[in-house]
Amino acid sequence: MDCDLVIRGGTVVTPDGAGDYDVGVAGGRIVQLGGDLTARRTLDASGAVVLPGGIDMHVHLSLPSPPVPGRPAWVDDFGSGSLAAIAGGITTIGNMTTPWPGQSPAEAIARDLAAARAAAAVDYVLHPVLADPSPAAVAELPGLAAAGHTSVKLFMVDPEFEERIEEVIPAIRAAGRAGMLTLLHCEDSALVRYAGAELLAGGRGTVSDWAESRPDLAERAAVERAVAICAATGSPIYIVHLSSAAALDSARRARARGLPVFVETRPLYLHLTSEVLAEPDGGKYIGSPPLREPADQAALWSGLADESVHTVGSDHAPWTLAAKTDPEQTVVTARQGVPDLETMLPMLFSAGVRTGRISLARFAALTAANPARLFGLFPRKGTIAVGSDADLIVLDPKRRRVIDGAAMRSRAGYSPYDGAEVFGWPRFTVSRGEVVLEDGEVTASPGRGQWLRRDRTPAAPGPDQEGAR
Repeated sequence: MDCDLVIRGGTVVTPDGAGDYDVGVAGGRIVQLGGDLTARRTLDASGAVVLPGGIDMHVHLSLPSPPVPGRPAWVDDFGSGSLAAIAGGITTIGNMTTPWPGQSPAEAIARDLAAARAAAAVDYVLHPVLADPSPAAVAELPGLAAAGHTSVKLFMVDPEFEERIEEVIPAIRAAGRAGMLTLLHCEDSALVRYAGAELLAGGRGTVSDWAESRPDLAERAAVERAVAICAATGSPIYIVHLSSAAALDSARRARARGLPVFVETRPLYLHLTSEVLAEPDGGKYIGSPPLREPADQAALWSGLADESVHTVGSDHAPWTLAAKTDPEQTVVTARQGVPDLETMLPMLFSAGVRTGRISLARFAALTAANPARLFGLFPRKGTIAVGSDADLIVLDPKRRRVIDGAAMRSRAGYSPYDGAEVFGWPRFTVSRGEVVLEDGEVTASPGRGQWLRRDRTPAAPGPDQEGAR
C-alpha cells in the first residue's frame, strides 16, 4: 500500500498486544499494520516503542477569571501548553473551562473554543465547569452534550458545593441523563477549612503545613459522598487527581458494588511525597489535594497496576516559580498547581514500565485507551488500529534526560522534578499523521489542533434509566 507516512522497525502496542511491524498512515489515519508498505516519508522507530498518542484529560490552559494587572496567574495558554504536550508525547488534551463572573457554561465554552482555535497545536476537548448550579446553567447541559461536550466539572472543595447541594445533586443527575461524565474534585470543604483554621490558630499555617491543612480524611469523606451521589442518581462520576490510599479504597468499594465510579491520579503523587513541602522552596510542590505519604504513593502505584486507577492526568496548572514560592503565602492563600504536561508520560514510563511496576499494555491503557473510552473518543483516539487517527508516539526507552524545567516549553520556567533522571522520551510525536516532534524539535503550527466532538460517555445511563434508590 502507498502511504503518506510509514513508521518502520518499532515495537507497536495495539489492543491485541505488542508486535514488531510497520504502521502505514494516509489522510491522517492509520490505514495498515504490517505487510507491504511504501511511503513518501519514513520514520525510523528501530529500538523504540510505538504507542498511541497520549491523552491528558485534565489541563488548565485558560484563566479561571479575567487577568488582573499585578496579580499572578497561570502562565500557559493553548499555545505554550500545546508545545509542552507535544514534547511529552501528548496529542489530545482536555481543558477545564471555568466561566468568568457573569458567564454561563455555554459562554465559557465559546470563549475557550475561540482561544483554542487560534493557538492550539494539538487536538482538544473542553470540560465545562458548573460553577453555578442554577436552573439556567443546568438547563444548558443537554444542549452542551448534544453539541459534543459530554463532561462537566464540579469542585466539592468549594463552600458553594455544600451550600447548594440541593441544586448540585439534580445537576449531576441531569448530566448523567444527557450522556455526560461528571468530574469531581473530591475534598470536603468544611474539613479543609477546619484544619486550616486550627493550624493558623496554633501559630502555624505556612506552606510547609500544606499536607496537614488538607488531610486525607477530607478527601476520603468527599469520595464517600461522591459515591453516594453516584448511587442516588445513577450518573457516572470521575474522581480527578485522587491522592490517598483511603480515598482509593472508597472508590474500590464503590466499583465492587457495580457503581460507575472512575479514578484519575496525577504524576505529582506518583513521584513525590509530603516531605518535600518542608524544603525552603516547598511552595513549588503545592497541589490540591496535597502530597501524601509513602504508603499512599505505594497504594496508587498498585492501583495503576490492578486497574483500580483508570487514568493519569497531569492537572497542568502552571505558575512561575516566584509566584509559587512567595513567602507571604499561607495554607489559605497558597497557589495550587504545577507544570506537568511535558513530563507526565516520560516519567510514568521511566518509573513505571522501566521498573516493572506497570506493563507496557497498562501504560497505553492509562494514558490513551481508557481516557478515550471514558470521554467518548474511542476508537478515533486512544488506540493503534486501522481507521483510527494517526496519533502516535515513537518512544525511545533508552533516551535519557535530566529534567530542567527552565529548558522546557511551559512558561513556568521550572519543574517540580528538576534534577530527576528520566529514561523514555519521544523520538517522534505524530498528530493526525503529521510529524509534530522530531528529535526534540517541535514543528507544529499554532491553530493546527482540532476541537473533538465527543459521543456520550459509555458509562452514562440511558435517558429513561433511574438511579439506584
